[in-house]
Amino acid sequence: MNSLYSALCAVTVETWKTVGIVFGILFAIALVIVIAILVVGKVFKVDMDEKVTSILENLAGANCGGCGCSGCAGFAAKLANGTADLSACHVTSPEKKAEIAALLGVTVKEEEPQVAIVKCNGGENAVKAFEYKGNPTCAACNSLLGGNKVCKTACLGCGDCANACPEGAISIIGGVAKVDPDKCINCGACIIACPKHIIERIPVKAPVYVACSSHCKAKEVMASCKVGCIGCGVCAMKCPHGAITMVNNLPVFDYDKCTGCKTCVAVCPRHIILER
Repeated sequence: MNSLYSALCAVTVETWKTVGIVFGILFAIALVIVIAILVVGKVFKVDMDEKVTSILENLAGANCGGCGCSGCAGFAAKLANGTADLSACHVTSPEKKAEIAALLGVTVKEEEPQVAIVKCNGGENAVKAFEYKGNPTCAACNSLLGGNKVCKTACLGCGDCANACPEGAISIIGGVAKVDPDKCINCGACIIACPKHIIERIPVKAPVYVACSSHCKAKEVMASCKVGCIGCGVCAMKCPHGAITMVNNLPVFDYDKCTGCKTCVAVCPRHIILER
């Protein structure tokens, strides 16, 4: 009995010795890895330029991509090395832009507050050239014969702009993108995302805008869209303040002259001048 007990004790002691050795080896390996990480981090550490850091601290931090960079850090780096213009950011406040301009030794440009609008009201009213069954994005649809609408400047309604908007300011209503001006931060992400290039900025003070981008003549427009501008010029003729001129079959507003009387909205036979 005593010999059996002694044998069991010997086995237990040997087992614990083995366990201890395994844990010791694992601990040593872990310690070596930690030391290696610290050494590598120290050797290959990249110090961020203080100017870049200061610029980044003053940027809005929206990381919207509206400036053309993947995020604010990339934009800050470009500003620091002189390859970007501060005016490309439409989200950072004028006060913060002034601080960045002082850091860069440049003069900040005074900017009028703006908001994005979609220059199309076609959607379900725009005639389809074919039924599109592919990847449900505007970019993919546009890559196929310029999209599935007869009008080649029509909103494709797949929502690339809405997906790009960091504020959820864009919705697809009736097959066409609509911007909520109360949510829009004027970052420009939607402008970059739209393959039709029919999203642009207008002054926040603008009471109306033209929801069409077609420069085609009336006959072509009427064959491709029920609500497209036919270039009749009635809005320009009836505007009591001379705020509208016809350019390439589309009305163009001078918002410094526009008083918001909405005469143009009332007289437009195609209802493509919309209130904001």
